[in-house]
Amino acid sequence: MSGYREEIWALGLRNPWRVSFDTTTGDLYIADVGQSKLEEINYQHTSSSGGENYGWNIMEGKDCYLLDPCNKSGLTLPVYAYSHALGCSVTGGHVYRGGAQPSLQGIYFLADFCSGIIWGLRPNSNIWEGSMLDDTTFNISSFGLDESGELYFASLYDGSIHKISAVTP
Repeated sequence: MSGYREEIWALGLRNPWRVSFDTTTGDLYIADVGQSKLEEINYQHTSSSGGENYGWNIMEGKDCYLLDPCNKSGLTLPVYAYSHALGCSVTGGHVYRGGAQPSLQGIYFLADFCSGIIWGLRPNSNIWEGSMLDDTTFNISSFGLDESGELYFASLYDGSIHKISAVTP
């Protein structure tokens, strides 16, 4: 990545809200809060040597932000994006690697702070598939893992913690 200091790992992120590594593969997931239209999830394979440019402020999600058409060359586009029709602020989560819910293995969980929707995301060959898993009334501000790899989320305004369970992806 010429023109940048060597300690810069990635650029082109607007407002990352929760970054996590898959505890099995080491892959990196970055949830990035959008500006006015789209929320996004960026992915970086463990083999990356860094230097990815995720496109802000040329791109918002997979769309041109200010100029249309825009030059997308050299940019790493998100693997998943959703519109503000479904929420207003992405909360990044974790890839499920616990043992209590075998059907959830390998699913990356994310949510929207404003709408309370929880999505699951996973690659299928070279295509990332996302699906809504739950529509809650919570303002989900963070996800966390326990020592067994079980997944929880926190609701900001009431301070409650909830375990992810009984979800059919």
